Amino acid sequence: MKASIGIIGGSGLYSMPGFEAAEEHLVGTPFGEPSDVYVVGKLAGKEVAFLARHGRGHRLSPSEINFRANIWGMKSLGVERILSLSAVGSLKEEHKPLDFVIPDQFVDRTRGRVSTFFGEGLVAHISFAHPICPQLAKVAHIAATEAGIHAKRGGTYLCMEGPAFSTVAESNLYRSWGMDVIGMTNLQEAKLAREAEICYVTIAMVTDYDCWHADHDAVTVKDILKVLTMNAENAAKLIAAAVWLMPASRDCKCGSALEHALITDRKAIPESTRKKLELLVAKYL
Repeated sequence: MKASIGIIGGSGLYSMPGFEAAEEHLVGTPFGEPSDVYVVGKLAGKEVAFLARHGRGHRLSPSEINFRANIWGMKSLGVERILSLSAVGSLKEEHKPLDFVIPDQFVDRTRGRVSTFFGEGLVAHISFAHPICPQLAKVAHIAATEAGIHAKRGGTYLCMEGPAFSTVAESNLYRSWGMDVIGMTNLQEAKLAREAEICYVTIAMVTDYDCWHADHDAVTVKDILKVLTMNAENAAKLIAAAVWLMPASRDCKCGSALEHALITDRKAIPESTRKKLELLVAKYL
């Protein structure tokens, strides 16, 4: 079974309610194993693939996630659009727990993570000035409104390494930079989705204020788990609405992101690399 829409579930979201005729697919990739099986089925009348980013049971730390395999698997299933759900901390008073933010920018504070499919004799430099698909962000925001969720469109997601949370000094530094939310996963996904010519949007679900906030120490694990559960319920409503609202065709540039990105002389590309990356580059070679 193929799917045109992909959903990546973050902390607290390990399955997708409302799936019909769901089948599990174990997908192999040239980059190793994805986080879990892909659950492929129908949602709101459309073919959708769901993947739990951390694995069911939350087995994978952010630094352990095989982002390349996860995005490659989506591409191999025929996915053209990815709705990525991510639990985040708020860096601004205005973004309250249970609010959603649909950021349009990222700042990378990770260390040493692989965030490209390319190398091994084939060099590509994608445009990443605007890392989020505008068409998909619009759909997600409309869907949030229809689902009765308070969501802000726009803002910056700071992607940190983790798994430890920030120090107070770091949190205040990021606030001084004007960052909106902080998480540990979505930057790599966004880069790889762009290389795979897949439309991508982050739906950042605020669980709590980061440690800068005066009330931070009053928040308990029980409180956060309660918010995660409520966020997951809201996310399911948003996703169902977004899938229903999804336009039949893409009017963005995501589907041709590699058109002018491949730098290497075609004659110099090793045959093994051609074969390895055929899924991504065949139409340009």
